[in-house]
Amino acid sequence: MQKRKSTSPKPGVPPSQGSSPADGAPDATSGKAAAVEAAAPRIIKKYPNRRLYDTETSTYITLTEVRQLVMDSAPFVVRDAKNNEDLTRSILLQIILEEETGGAPMFTEAVLANIIRFYGNAMQSFMGAYLEKNVQSFMDLQVKMAEQSKGLSPEKWAQFLNAQSPMMQGMLGTYVEQSKSVFTQMQEQMQKQSEQMLSAFGLKR
Repeated sequence: MQKRKSTSPKPGVPPSQGSSPADGAPDATSGKAAAVEAAAPRIIKKYPNRRLYDTETSTYITLTEVRQLVMDSAPFVVRDAKNNEDLTRSILLQIILEEETGGAPMFTEAVLANIIRFYGNAMQSFMGAYLEKNVQSFMDLQVKMAEQSKGLSPEKWAQFLNAQSPMMQGMLGTYVEQSKSVFTQMQEQMQKQSEQMLSAFGLKR
């Protein structure tokens, strides 16, 4: 008796497809790989001579060019060329230092001193999260303003900002007061919780 030839598909091959995709049909696997590759941050290597090497462009770049990547919101990671240690934070801090010493500082000495005082403080981790949320809120406000002023020339944009200055100052003052209130409430809540914990253990402050 003659055996019937099996019509079941080969392992790993979908029933609706042959051994190779149809001409012009997109390859799902390569599409996913391309998406992952596009989302991956570019790697910048830092060598002992302090030079920065962009592995994406295969060229040495300057700190100014790294700053431009930040301005363009381009994801990147700076790694030590020898031990692969992540140096991104130190490079970002270096950019901030150059900006602060470039003639138009953002932080006053009082602000910098207060930030230093929080290192080692019990509130250090909360302060970091607090600043991050506030900076993000300010960035969101900037995006909204930029959307409202699309198509404006630099001169018109300057006029727009000058016209908005009194309103912005008022908004900023209100925002600072609200932010201070939230921080004070958080501090009071933490103090009450610590007192309750101490009381539960039979301890007093």
